[in-house]
Amino acid sequence: MADRPELFHRIDEADSAAARRALAALGLVGRVELQNVFYESHAARLAALGGGTETPALRDGAGLHRGLAAVLAALGELAKG
Repeated sequence: MADRPELFHRIDEADSAAARRALAALGLVGRVELQNVFYESHAARLAALGGGTETPALRDGAGLHRGLAAVLAALGELAKG
């Protein structure tokens, strides 16, 4: 899991849904782990990475991207490479 990017999200959150739709549209399904912070272990991992509770958040090789705009930009970069 740690070698693949991780998208931290909430099922019932509009920005998280937009991030998941973008992930699918960019063909990144299967390349990015989805981490629903409803589960304590996923919420704890996000907090440990310095993300607090903000979702969506994407951890990739460049760091932790927080908020929809940052996540969308990072997903776009992942899709290029």
